[in-house]
Amino acid sequence: MNGLRAVGIIGTGKYVPEKILTNSDLEKIVDTNDEWIVSRTGIKERHIAAPEQATSDLAYEAAIKALESAGMTAEELDLIIVATVTPDTFFPSTACIIQEKLGAKRAAAFDLSAACSGFVYSLATATNFIKTGMYNNALIIGADCLSRITDYTDRNTCVLFGDGAGAVVIGEVPEGRGFLSFDLGAEGSGGPLLNLAGGGSRLPSSPQTIEDKKHFIYMNGREVFKFAVRVMGSATEAVLTKAGKTKEEIDLFVPHQANIRIIQSAMNRLDLPPEKCVINVDKYANTSAASIPLALVEAAEQNRMKEGDTVLMVGFGGGLTWGACVLVW
Repeated sequence: MNGLRAVGIIGTGKYVPEKILTNSDLEKIVDTNDEWIVSRTGIKERHIAAPEQATSDLAYEAAIKALESAGMTAEELDLIIVATVTPDTFFPSTACIIQEKLGAKRAAAFDLSAACSGFVYSLATATNFIKTGMYNNALIIGADCLSRITDYTDRNTCVLFGDGAGAVVIGEVPEGRGFLSFDLGAEGSGGPLLNLAGGGSRLPSSPQTIEDKKHFIYMNGREVFKFAVRVMGSATEAVLTKAGKTKEEIDLFVPHQANIRIIQSAMNRLDLPPEKCVINVDKYANTSAASIPLALVEAAEQNRMKEGDTVLMVGFGGGLTWGACVLVW
């Protein structure tokens, strides 16, 4: 072929915190109701990290399962990438914390920030390292504790988010299998539509940033919705074209789990029946970078993919960003 190795997923794992926050629980906290939330988002409940849990704790649990699934030890890992917007700390990176906790002494480690698109961005990054022979394998984790940056007095956003982690191990696979194509993109002009403004070098933490609630997620829901519907369609078409696949060849569609109406819009554009789409937004809500891997791993656990199936993953997020990939399972 072209001298580049075929790279695919060789292990999967997921973790969600034990605590469940239902819509009826939220009714007691903020002016909302179950019918309103379900009809507009499809969300019924979400998992919330315990006070002592940080993003690395969720990521670690998912990582252990992914390594076990791949039949690998942590010492064999070459690279760890954690996709997150809620790192334990600015530095060290959450990936470095995971590296130490796993005992993955040989692995390079870094975090990647692309919000809800982060998992696909990380897959693309690591796949190219392995294709070219720089590394033989990588552990990719999408993990976020969005409850830590959610304003539970804002009824427009607090119903949308949850916590969780999904992980995959990727490595060389037989020719014809693995990742066929990626489509990554950004629309930086949309940054103000979805952001967390406080705590960085632009607006360092201060009594004023706390008072102004600059350390919570801000989202212009209407505009983000329009962006999401547009790029879920365009990114999907672009990545299928790159892969030389048609929408009829999709065996399983794994979209970012942000909103049931956005998912349904993408399914309609692709003419996909419900049985070809993974939907778990009702159980987990929007878990940002954990969203796509949680859905993918759950589909694998339910044996919804067989060898040779064409899998399409697509997401969008803050930045604004988007990412899609086509994979032969």
